[in-house]
Amino acid sequence: RGASVNVVSTVGAGLIRASVMGYDDRPPTDEEMERMRALVAEAMEEGAIGLSSGMVYPPNSYFTTEEMIALAEPAAEAGGIYLTHIRNEGDGLVESVEEAITIGREAGLPVEILHFKRYAVRPEGPRVEPTIRDAVALIDSVRAAGREVAADLYPYAAAQTGLDTRIPEWAHDGGRERMVERLRDPGTRARIVGEIRESFAGGRAAYTPETIMLGGTPHEPHRQFLGMRISEISEEMGMGPAETLVELVEKGEGRVRAIYFGMREEDVRYLLRVPWTTIGSDGTAVAPEGVFLESHPHPRWYGSFPRVLGRYVREEGVLELPEAIRKMTSLAASRVDLEDRGTVAPGMKADLVAFDPATIIDRATFTDPHRLSGGVMWLVVNGEVVIAEGEHTGATPGRAL
Repeated sequence: RGASVNVVSTVGAGLIRASVMGYDDRPPTDEEMERMRALVAEAMEEGAIGLSSGMVYPPNSYFTTEEMIALAEPAAEAGGIYLTHIRNEGDGLVESVEEAITIGREAGLPVEILHFKRYAVRPEGPRVEPTIRDAVALIDSVRAAGREVAADLYPYAAAQTGLDTRIPEWAHDGGRERMVERLRDPGTRARIVGEIRESFAGGRAAYTPETIMLGGTPHEPHRQFLGMRISEISEEMGMGPAETLVELVEKGEGRVRAIYFGMREEDVRYLLRVPWTTIGSDGTAVAPEGVFLESHPHPRWYGSFPRVLGRYVREEGVLELPEAIRKMTSLAASRVDLEDRGTVAPGMKADLVAFDPATIIDRATFTDPHRLSGGVMWLVVNGEVVIAEGEHTGATPGRAL
């Protein structure tokens, strides 16, 4: 049916691993590694811009650094990049950034750290070591030495991912179905609940009942809880917070989304000022209608770019308008070698946005996320008008780049 926006694709390390090894937590054999490397090479030939990984998520998390280097080499040979959600954004932030840098250096390709942040901190509390500034200093040092390492961020002090990330990693071995089976086994479920209860008792800000909001579930009876914190749902369900979390994941067959309030607003402002960061939404295509209303997404899916321009440029002066535009356009395009896009100049592709800098603003919130932003007047994609006077035209000129 076409698309209204252009699409650039990567080849996912987790998908490659699952297709060859399934979801088993074990080292690959030499034959399996060669099959995975061949699939990466094939994907690069078919148009992928590089290898991506989510090192915090199984089965990506089962890769060692050395295995990921080997997997990235075919992408490097094809001129690709390595894009990664690093292994640990909390206490292990610096070590995880170091791992990403090592993979890029040893495999021989540029590194892009996705949705860069310091996670698992109290939003209004004191700084916790290591800080985001420690990670930036590390990247600055390797950039000064000539390495291509950079990052993107979204302009919100909260994250979104699966609620099953709170399930202990050992319970994920074998994939989602095996995890759900373990949640339905009384003895194993009790062990999992106990470990989650201990995690909650530890008080880490991103992992407490008060800082986790239900964002999506395929289980119809639980959709009444969308937008509520685990602590609130626990009261409604009449069971403890750890039991509630497990119940939500189990009934949702492991396909449950959550929003985690475990970041500092100060860090967002700081990262926006870092010269080599770009802006991203870490979201997907949505609309405030139809089946999309059955979920409760992070507001970044609707508001990331207008939020930067409205709040952080116009209202707070965190950065100047030209610099914000650079981070959204030419700098971002250069990261993936889109040489004919990202600037307004003769011969460049006509991907253009006309907005009112005096009114542009995000409207989506954590409690009411399905709201379009204001102040966007016109959008042109590949020379064709997609938004006219604030309304979608129905045009689908987007293509795979």
